Amino acid sequence: MLRHAIAPSRRFTKASHDVVRHPRLGSDAKILLLYVQGLPEDRAGRALSEHAGRLGITGRAYQKAKKQLVEHGFVHERRRQAGRGHWATDQLCSNVPLTEEEARRVQEGPVVAHAPQPSAQERTVGRPGARPVGDSPPVEEEREKNCPHPPSEAEPEVEPDSAPDPELSVSGRLLLSLRHAAPQLHLGVREAQGLAELAAEWIRRGITTTDLRRALTSELPPDGVRSAVGFLRHRLVQKLPEPPAPTAAHAAAPSRVRELVPCAGPGEDHVFRAVGDETHCAPCRQEEARAFWAAHAAAYAEQPPHVPWRERVAALAVNSAEST
Repeated sequence: MLRHAIAPSRRFTKASHDVVRHPRLGSDAKILLLYVQGLPEDRAGRALSEHAGRLGITGRAYQKAKKQLVEHGFVHERRRQAGRGHWATDQLCSNVPLTEEEARRVQEGPVVAHAPQPSAQERTVGRPGARPVGDSPPVEEEREKNCPHPPSEAEPEVEPDSAPDPELSVSGRLLLSLRHAAPQLHLGVREAQGLAELAAEWIRRGITTTDLRRALTSELPPDGVRSAVGFLRHRLVQKLPEPPAPTAAHAAAPSRVRELVPCAGPGEDHVFRAVGDETHCAPCRQEEARAFWAAHAAAYAEQPPHVPWRERVAALAVNSAEST
């Protein structure tokens, strides 16, 4: 591939190779970040979405680009109370990744760095040489020298079925998602798998995932987290809650087997196992019930036929007339 580049003499933006060649930033995120860097001071106070709209990056494309910039520490947002019950959101856009603590310090008050005084050395004698074209070092070498926190290689997400039990699966996904709440707690897949067993023990002891996330991301060190793996391992071990108190399982008392009692019914002598205070066995009780209802049916059959009420009223009227 042949390359030919002419450096512009005016109206240009200095772009870091860590941004241009970032493997996890999409093209929209890179263009939006470079566009914001080149804005004049009178236009830098507008919202990031407004600048994205001028570039034609709207909707889901803007949300995706902003999410990438936030995850990798280039954009930070902080809500504050502006007065009279209103809230305002301050956005900080940086050309280098910043931790939450570093971004907070920049938003509270920028540190003014004094420019070094010019040296008294004489100017080097010689004619100006030609500007080299496109001889920048590879991104791997430059990131290794300049970037204090090089991003880890892209690794596949943990499959839900790869964990031997559901607690490990849930804890592994939770550890990988901590970078969304605090970018300085970014973990690789293998790092999350190494801590998944410690986090799963919290879930086994009755701690919800919301409480576990809050315990791992709250009250971070003011100077930032140097090692996400070491910090999370220490917090998972030191703040592990007590196991729940074992509940006393009351064994059900074995039911007492009732003794055999003689049946008071007719026929040959026989015994049965009573449930309550009954004196007859089930067949004898059924026979008594059958005889009882048979007697009632016979008594009902011997009763005179039913006379309708109209006929009874007419008969009463005739009897009254005869008696008078």
